[in-house]
Amino acid sequence: MSWWGWLAISFGALICSWAALVVLAAGLPEGTLKELAGFLPACVTTVRVLRKDPRVPTRAKLAIGIAGLWVLSPIDLIPEFLPIIGPLDDVIVVALAFRYAAKQVPRLVLLDAWPANPATIERLLGPARP
Repeated sequence: MSWWGWLAISFGALICSWAALVVLAAGLPEGTLKELAGFLPACVTTVRVLRKDPRVPTRAKLAIGIAGLWVLSPIDLIPEFLPIIGPLDDVIVVALAFRYAAKQVPRLVLLDAWPANPATIERLLGPARP
C-alpha cells in the first residue's frame, strides 16, 4: 500500500474518532463539557494565584509551578491532538500537584484560588482532612 493509502486510512480514523467524541459528548450531563473545557485554564489561573500567596509553602509553590509549566508546555507525553487522551497527562499532573499542595496549605486557600466551579476542585482534592 502506498503512503497515500496510509494517509487516507489515518485521516479516516481521525475523523471517525472525532465523530465518536461528538456522539459521546451529546450524552454527557448538562454543564460537564463546559466544566471540562475550563479545567486547564482554571488550573493555570490557580497556579498563578497560589504562587503569589504567602500562606503557601515554597515546596507547594514549586509543585504547583511545575504543574502549571507542564500544562503550558507544548511538549507532552501524550500529544494534545489525540482525542480524549490528549490532555490526560496534563490533568493527571495538575491533580497530583494540587493534592500535594492540599496537604500543606489550608483547603480554603485552594478553594479561594480556584476561579471555576468549586465542586470541580473539591472532587480533585478528595475528602477534607479532619
